[in-house]
Amino acid sequence: MSTSERLVQSVLLGEAVEHAPVAILVADDEMRYVAANVTACELLGYTREELLGLRVTDIAAYPEAEGEFEAMIESGELIGRTVVTLKDGSRLSLRHRSSEVSIAGLEYYVAVLWPDG
Repeated sequence: MSTSERLVQSVLLGEAVEHAPVAILVADDEMRYVAANVTACELLGYTREELLGLRVTDIAAYPEAEGEFEAMIESGELIGRTVVTLKDGSRLSLRHRSSEVSIAGLEYYVAVLWPDG
């Protein structure tokens, strides 16, 4: 594959993730959101700028959330259900699959979320 083909593929993948029909959030090892796609913003009711100022435990605001994040770090993956608090204060049950990824030698944690049921 040529360099230009790789560039096109990278751009297409980036656009696909940005507009995917599921919420995608990326957090760092301090549980701070560093990226969010359009669907995540719409689903949670935040602008991207607002989301990037939050931590995982601001959205998954329940006592076990931090422990679940740590379990995901230990095992490299976590699949299940979660309850998130939306910007308006209401709660929403979602399914998720979260895993550790390495990007440019740095560790990040990607969560894909979709409605439960």
